[in-house]
Amino acid sequence: MALTRSSLSGDTKDALTRDVPATDHCRTALRAGLAYFGGVDDAGKRVLRTRRASIARLMRSLGDERDGNVRRSPEARLYRSTVYDVDVEGGTALPAWPRARCDRRMELRAAFLACGSLSAPQAGYHLEFVAAQAEAAERIARLVRAEGITPLTMTRKSRAVVYLKGLDAIVTVLSAIGAHGAVLRLEDVRAVKETKNRIHRLVNTEAANVVRAASAAAAQRDAIAFLADAYGLRNLSPALREAAQLRLAHPDETLAELGRRCAPPVGKATINGRIVALMRLVKRVRGPQEPRRPSA
Repeated sequence: MALTRSSLSGDTKDALTRDVPATDHCRTALRAGLAYFGGVDDAGKRVLRTRRASIARLMRSLGDERDGNVRRSPEARLYRSTVYDVDVEGGTALPAWPRARCDRRMELRAAFLACGSLSAPQAGYHLEFVAAQAEAAERIARLVRAEGITPLTMTRKSRAVVYLKGLDAIVTVLSAIGAHGAVLRLEDVRAVKETKNRIHRLVNTEAANVVRAASAAAAQRDAIAFLADAYGLRNLSPALREAAQLRLAHPDETLAELGRRCAPPVGKATINGRIVALMRLVKRVRGPQEPRRPSA
């Protein structure tokens, strides 16, 4: 059989086809779901039509003596992959609602294998089922709701689509059908995205802090330069005079760096208190600022 194009959706389906249920009732539910959700009528016969060789092999292994014949479909080749038809018996009627939870999950797995797709995480989280009939779409939606998830529905090219967008909802459904490899890949992508977002936030915060610190230092330098001309640094106390001289001499340094230059060195809070005292003195020296009058 020909190879098909590799993708997250295709790889997930191939992995699921290798996980054949051990119990007879789960195998029966899986086969009935494949026949119903993927079955089409072709020249008076009921066939499962699929582009994945692994699904065709799975259906043949689940079949009985009345079905299981695999042949290439006369349909046009899609994405350079062969379309396969697998003869099946039945599949036209809606199967009875499974009572066992494991059977419901096998039927949901069959729906994903037959008409489901999973988008690559880089393109956004998206899991959808494209059903040929409205009743099949309602059946899929009911199976998804049985897992505690409310799916979304829409119509695309006269076909009913049941889909999920949120990663948590998609992970719940994938875990229910046994697609644990896909869950790990999605969680890896989420972890990488969250790490990148956290790094971006830290970088943006640090950049904003640097801008604010630079603006504050420039304003302090201008104010102290005014104070030196209008009041005179020699009239300041030794501690304030040292802080003023350090700010004028090192306009680009942080308060912590200025504190380390003091003799003896002081902490950031101490040097900040001295700068605040200088700003209050500048405000008193400048006096009340008269509002600007509008020009005539």
